[in-house]
Amino acid sequence: MVSAGISIVILASVIGILSLFITMVRSAFANTVRTDSLSFKQYPEGLDELSIFFISDIHRRTVHENIIRQVKGEADIVVIGGDLAEQGVSFSKVRQNVKNLSEIAPVYFIWGNNDYEIDAGKLKGLFQECSVTALKNHSVYLKPFHDQIALIGVDYTDTSNHLKAILHSIKRPVFRIVLSHNPALAEQLSEEDQCHLMLSGHTHGGQIRIIGLSPYEKGGIKKYPGTTLFLSNGYGTSLVPLRLGAPAETHLIKVCRQNN
Repeated sequence: MVSAGISIVILASVIGILSLFITMVRSAFANTVRTDSLSFKQYPEGLDELSIFFISDIHRRTVHENIIRQVKGEADIVVIGGDLAEQGVSFSKVRQNVKNLSEIAPVYFIWGNNDYEIDAGKLKGLFQECSVTALKNHSVYLKPFHDQIALIGVDYTDTSNHLKAILHSIKRPVFRIVLSHNPALAEQLSEEDQCHLMLSGHTHGGQIRIIGLSPYEKGGIKKYPGTTLFLSNGYGTSLVPLRLGAPAETHLIKVCRQNN
């Protein structure tokens, strides 16, 4: 009887471990498009809603065709929030991901830490081939939105002082969206910096959260004194292709004016 009881416990443990592993794999390879609506009193009056497809931390994954189909025709722009690739990823996979994302809408890219592990020259050539705008410590105006929205792309190695200088150099009364792979910059901004929205990734939402805990922030919308941070769990993974409590995700972000 004792032996049978031990066998049952072992079997139950094995089943539990296998179930947890399957859950972690499914979570890591999820193809979810989350839709979020954000309204701001600073958004220009009378301007159409801006729809952004935001994908960060692709790493070794191939962007699934279901995602492309789901957001094509829905997004005004695509933002790749850094870590498009990493060392060891075939450039053919990187090229295919960029080409597929370019089918959705005009693409804007910022550098993440892992992007510096691959050939920068080849990456820049690919961007030119696919008409991708790489933002590295400078800003652009969205012409279809009458130049009333500015995208400010920040290099991964940038400092808050550099970002503030870029923000303050924009004298026109426009809606400012900062693209920063590193979300830590959000904590260093003040209301005077006029950074209305920041899109970030990098943390993977903690990737594997033990009883809901991790040293890294989980994705979500977070209010700071100087900005609203939209933090993504990201699409890919680091080190191991497993996730727990922070599933892979992409985003369709709709930005509009707040009705008082």
